[in-house]
Amino acid sequence: MKAPQLNRKLVLEAPVQVPDGAGGFSETWSVLGTLWAAIKLGTGREDETAGLSVSSISYRITVRAAPYGAPSRPAPGHRLVEGGRRFRIFAVGEADAGAQYLMCFAREEVTT
Repeated sequence: MKAPQLNRKLVLEAPVQVPDGAGGFSETWSVLGTLWAAIKLGTGREDETAGLSVSSISYRITVRAAPYGAPSRPAPGHRLVEGGRRFRIFAVGEADAGAQYLMCFAREEVTT
């Protein structure tokens, strides 16, 4: 495998449940760190949910590998942020035989 060109600076975030003061919880995001990444466009689709048109685009995002349990290791449920864009991670696997890189399968959704 040729080394990917990690030329995009992304912020890795994890969901955190915060008490809402009424006995329930709301979800907020906690910053885990910054990662350099290569982003490749996948496929796109459009769905309608609750009367809203939702465009969904999948991406393959490559980052440097980190050990299991390290806060800098992406995991399903985390997201990567670049400015106003948010890429929700739904799967992570090793991108190469030497386990030097991780491939994050992510989806960017835009409500129109």
